[in-house]
Formats: sequence, C-alpha cells, structure tokens
Amino acid sequence: MSDAAELKKVVKKLQSASTEEEIIDLLGTLKKGFQVNEAILRESRAGLAVGKLRTHARKEVSDAAKELVKKWKTEVDKAKGAHGGASKPPARKASIASAPATPVTPTGSGSKSDTRTAKSDGVKINFTGEITRDKCTELLYDALACDSGAPSDLIVTRARAIEKTVYNDNDGANAAYKSKIRSLFVNLKDKNNPSLREGVVSGDLAPEQFARMSSQDMASEERKAANAKIQAENLFASLGAEEQQAETDAFQCGRCKQRKCRYRQAQTRSADEPMTVSFLLIV
Repeated sequence: MSDAAELKKVVKKLQSASTEEEIIDLLGTLKKGFQVNEAILRESRAGLAVGKLRTHARKEVSDAAKELVKKWKTEVDKAKGAHGGASKPPARKASIASAPATPVTPTGSGSKSDTRTAKSDGVKINFTGEITRDKCTELLYDALACDSGAPSDLIVTRARAIEKTVYNDNDGANAAYKSKIRSLFVNLKDKNNPSLREGVVSGDLAPEQFARMSSQDMASEERKAANAKIQAENLFASLGAEEQQAETDAFQCGRCKQRKCRYRQAQTRSADEPMTVSFLLIV
C-alpha cells in the first residue's frame, strides 16, 4: 500500500473523521503503512491535510501530526538525495529552488523553527523581474506557509495569484498596491485566524477573492462577533445622552415577553440606503 490512490483514500477518511481517536488511528496508519515522495504527497494533498492537524487543540493529535510530517520530510529528503537532487548547486538561478513538500517540524513551542518561510524552504521568488513585486510575493508566501504542510510549489502558486490580482486591481506596484499587500500579509499571519490561511492554501478561498477582501472580511469569526457586540453596545449607550426617543409596543422580547420598547432611527449607511432602526427594551 504505497501509491497515491491508496493514500488519497486514507486522507479522505482523515478529513471526514468525526472523533479525535479516529484521527489518531488514521495518522498511525499513514505513518506505518505508506512510503512517500514529493510527487505522491502533492498528488494526494496529504501534506496539506496532515499539516493542518499540527495546530489541533488536543496534544495527542498535534503531536502525531508533527511526527508524521517529520517522517515524511525525511523520506522526501532521502528520495531527493538518491536522485542527486542535493548533490550540487544549480548551474543558474532558478525561479523556484528545490524545496521539501512539507515544512520543517517544530522543535519547541514558540521557537523560530516553528515558522516556515521561503528562505527555510529554499524557495527563490523571481518571477516578475520587479524587486517590489517579487518581494511582496515572498511576503505572501511566508504568511501562507508559516504553519502549513502544503508543498512549496502549491503555496508559490497561491502567493503569485494573490500578488497578480492586487497588482492588476491597483494598476501597478504603487502606494495602494503596497498598502493592500501589507493588509493581506498582516491578516494572513494572524496566529488567531488559521482558518484564513488554510482556506487560501487549500483553494477553498480563491486567491483572487481573497485579494479583494477587506480587513473586516478577513477577520476571524470570533473577532467579527466581538466587533458586532461592541458596535451594538456603543449604539445603545449613546441613547442615554439623547432626548427621549419614540416608544412602541409593536415588538415583543422573546425572553421576558415585554412589549414596551423605545426605538430610534439613524442613517448608518450611505444616503441611498434605508435608515437603521434600533430598539431598546424598557424594563
């Protein structure tokens, strides 16, 4: 059991596993039952699936995923060495240097080795011939790869697509282009928002769509909920400093069944949009 087709079957089961015990068992199967190389990992997308589990909340799962990533990296490096891939440097500068399909396994929480970058992967970004654009593409690669288990060439493809979209949308590598790249980089690197990185790398979130998202769109679900709560609290807090608002009994509280409430209208959106109506229950 060593080909990509069989590996895909196990990876699919891993992605749909409903319990942590099942995940651990499947990681054990992957570790003992398969010998891999870079091509097999890329075709099966196993590196991406297992890489996501390195940040799992349960220690047993994250440790098993890290051990598997380490094993696969060793096998990939051996396969490259057997074919002379690391025996001598390339004759000329290449756009993408030889790079492992999976990241370096972390050696300790919070250490620099936890973070995967273009430099650590041996990837050279030199596609456009423009220093600014290539550097921005490298920044995007670093943000996408920092805790990913995906092959380097896949991450390069995503980073290039994002950069190209931002470049075209802003008609060049101008100030607006740089500002947008900076915003995308900061949000991708947010350690509290791993699902954003995973979505872009996996392709669930198209690079072109991601490149056009605002900071609010990129925020984690927890941050969006917190922002909405703060906005609501600020809105109702402002009622205390204003004159008496209109009252109505047209609405009923679902909890206490009280119908008496106060409401106000405010133009919170553009002028051609209807006003927002806010209600405050009178206890």
